[in-house]
Amino acid sequence: MLASDCQKVDGIIFTHEHADHTAGLDDIRPFNYKQGEMPIYAHKRVLEDMQSRFGYVFETVNKYPGAPSVKTIEIVNNEPFSIGNKLVIPVDVLHGNLQVFGYRIDDFAYLTDVKTIEDVEIEKLKNLKVLVVNALREEHHFSHFNLQEALDFIALVKPEKAYLTHISHILGFHEEVQKRLPENVFLAYDNLEITL
Repeated sequence: MLASDCQKVDGIIFTHEHADHTAGLDDIRPFNYKQGEMPIYAHKRVLEDMQSRFGYVFETVNKYPGAPSVKTIEIVNNEPFSIGNKLVIPVDVLHGNLQVFGYRIDDFAYLTDVKTIEDVEIEKLKNLKVLVVNALREEHHFSHFNLQEALDFIALVKPEKAYLTHISHILGFHEEVQKRLPENVFLAYDNLEITL
């Protein structure tokens, strides 16, 4: 966020409750100071988990004045919702046995921690310009796409471009792995900016 010089955040959309996807919640404080309460969007289960783990954020009595401030918005029944003038379409996937949301906004979709996805959800991903999807490593993993599964999924969805994220160091060095990828598939990296 610092490198991008981001000045405003309209809302935060959570995929699931695992720490590597929620632990940055405390860092919204500077945005709270500038713009007030931050809307956060998630499955009911995820909101409940976050209230348990980040109790000081959700406190309503004697709340510490410098604590982050949020407004929770439950994503109900996998239904689309709006943030500002953007329609957000939840994409229901499984991370092992755990339900996780990916999201489509316009011609962009972000799916992380995916292992399986139903055909009805794949239909939501047609005609994408950019797909971001996880590819943990080359070896099989019980709850994440490995590289081949991610590439097969990209071939099925057929976005104009795809970026692989949630990558383990085991996958290998960036330049070496990139040489083996299809011409429209790229490894994501810190501070990557995608223009649509």
